[in-house]
Amino acid sequence: MSILLFLAMQNNVLILDFGSQYTQLIARRVRELNIFCEIKPFSAVPEDVSGYKAVILSGSPFSVRSEEAPHPDLSQIRGRVPILAICYGAQYIAHFSGGNVAPSNTREYGRAKLETIVSDPFFKGVSEQSQVWMSHSDTIESLPDHAELLASTHDVKNAAFKIEEERIYGIQFHPEVYHTKEGKRILENFLVGIAGLEQTWTPDAFVETTVNELRQKIGDDKVILGLSGGVDSTVAAVLLHQAIGKHLHCIFVNNGLLRKNEFQEVLDQYEHMGLNVKGVDASDRFLNALKGEADPEKKRKIIGKVFIDVFDDEAHKIEDARWLAQGTIYPDVIESVSATGGPSATIKSHHNVGGLPDFMKLSVVEPLKMLFKDEVRRVGASLDIPDERLGRHPFPGPGLAIRILGDITPEKVEILQEVDHVFIKGLVDWGLYDQIWQAGAILLPVQSVGVMGDERTYEKCVALRAVESTDGMTADWVHLPYEFMQKISNDIINKVPGVNRVVYDISSKPPATIEWE
Repeated sequence: MSILLFLAMQNNVLILDFGSQYTQLIARRVRELNIFCEIKPFSAVPEDVSGYKAVILSGSPFSVRSEEAPHPDLSQIRGRVPILAICYGAQYIAHFSGGNVAPSNTREYGRAKLETIVSDPFFKGVSEQSQVWMSHSDTIESLPDHAELLASTHDVKNAAFKIEEERIYGIQFHPEVYHTKEGKRILENFLVGIAGLEQTWTPDAFVETTVNELRQKIGDDKVILGLSGGVDSTVAAVLLHQAIGKHLHCIFVNNGLLRKNEFQEVLDQYEHMGLNVKGVDASDRFLNALKGEADPEKKRKIIGKVFIDVFDDEAHKIEDARWLAQGTIYPDVIESVSATGGPSATIKSHHNVGGLPDFMKLSVVEPLKMLFKDEVRRVGASLDIPDERLGRHPFPGPGLAIRILGDITPEKVEILQEVDHVFIKGLVDWGLYDQIWQAGAILLPVQSVGVMGDERTYEKCVALRAVESTDGMTADWVHLPYEFMQKISNDIINKVPGVNRVVYDISSKPPATIEWE
């Protein structure tokens, strides 16, 4: 084990997830402080906590008074490492330490101001009347006898408290959300000032640690990596290349659902990066499998199965291949499987999440599965990957299949490729591309009446989508200039046969998702 890896293991934060919608955001904020953290469900508290220097308890949609509420065993943690208990976590600590938690007279949701802040390292540098964000229906009416009140708000008397002898800090607000203006300072006060964590989790540290781990894990085995042309698979490929060199065999599959000219353009770019890449054109195989299927989840499953079949074929051509590498990142895992291991609804399935069928005889390696998208880009920059690769917008694994609502035909794919090409090229030409996190076009399953020249038309409608985000977990639509929208609409209708109407999607995530399927 490398010294860096050992230190990373000893300089770690455990986040126990009680099902809060903000748990992943806690992890992001901790990582932004250059401190490594990992999330585990409340039901899987490690028996050995010696590798953690702090524990954070998340919020929850449950009430601590409910029989269905999460009840973790904290006996291995309390008194051993500093604990930051947020919202439900704070109520849980108070309730089971002799305090009283009861329903609030009014739902405490939204902005509030901290008042009567007690001088304490936890609030070092935090100003009076600092804005925080509340989101709970229960409230701590009375603290345990051995707890000390640290701050209140106008409506919440026990907004923050500590239990000194156990180094527990409880807060009923959420420091991880944007609306808590000094939340990052509060987290840093706890993690660095109180828990004594070192801020050493940097892209360079991740690269060194991950490369060492991959070498130890894979050894001299051969690895097959499915390149998509996107940021995630590219960064995964370069990491693996640094670790195992010639033993990495990259395969870039044309599923017939890529952007216009993308297959050859991506192959040309990878050729200059020193990677061993083979292009496989399986367009007909994918399109034939998708023929007549309109259900979005079934389309994803079909594409995932064909990907596996293609990789199985290619694996047989590479002697002694033992591993399949994937560019899975944290949001993929979060949206496919509940972070708590409970019955949370799956938002959408991801073709690269969930392992492989037994017949493939390949083990999976996912070097990026604990990173958010912005972290992947920073790691890529540390690896000296060209900006044009790192700056590429995310593109869904199933490709245009989930941007064509309804069944897939070669004709529909060609129409959408042309529309997408006009839109993306326009964003580049107008200097807007780098201001946007993700953009694309959607072919709608409707036709509308139009007039072109002196003739009536009855043709297809397309929707344009452009969002700003940092990790894809939340997103807002982008206010594109009216002049740009007018020109792009005209260009699409004039240059793409079969389209006579263009609309723009102004939905945010949530409640919508970035993709339409």
